[in-house]
Amino acid sequence: MDKKLVSLMVLFFFSFFIFFSMLVFNKPISQLIKASQELTPSANNSIVLVWPINAKADGQSQATITVFLRNENNYPVSDKSVSITSTVGRIKEAEITTDKSGKAEFHLISDTPGTAKIVASSGSLELTEKISVKFE
Repeated sequence: MDKKLVSLMVLFFFSFFIFFSMLVFNKPISQLIKASQELTPSANNSIVLVWPINAKADGQSQATITVFLRNENNYPVSDKSVSITSTVGRIKEAEITTDKSGKAEFHLISDTPGTAKIVASSGSLELTEKISVKFE
């Protein structure tokens, strides 16, 4: 056979395989060959941040609490529900679902002075990292 014909046949069958796999599995081929990631959050690898750490206790100034859910391999965990609790103040958002980077952002306000101890959790999993905000 002619080399051009053989190369065209190989190209045709390869293209047909790609099209057929996308049609059957309804996913791009890159998702089929990619290793699956663990979707269970890790209490130790997840990160909780706050800014600012000092805020006015005027009922309007707010502290932003950002939670990054990570799995045991330190990869982001998306589409998981996250909630936080605080000993002082009021949290504007009750529960947030993490985005594709594993991020959930909350806002805390208070009209009572004091130090708010904040605990984040995802389902029944309480994250080990604890933070605090001082309202003055």
